Amino acid sequence: MMLDTALCLERFAWFAGRHADLSVQSLALACEPAYVAVRNRFSSTLTETVTCSEEGVFVTSWGYRLGSTDDVEGAAARLAFLLAALPA
Repeated sequence: MMLDTALCLERFAWFAGRHADLSVQSLALACEPAYVAVRNRFSSTLTETVTCSEEGVFVTSWGYRLGSTDDVEGAAARLAFLLAALPA
């Protein structure tokens, strides 16, 4: 069975959006690769683009593995930490 990366990215965007200091800028599912763009609400420079690999791993634009689709909430929390944001 093939992984539904679009659904995984939608879930990631939802969990990232639950962090008080994070803002989901865009969810681009129709492009290749599909991605979620997230930034710290209080900084114009603390931004990151996250994709989901075929193996079910969330990866930042610079190759950092945030976690797997088995723990989407944990992966979003790691991104919040990387962007110096605290969970709500």
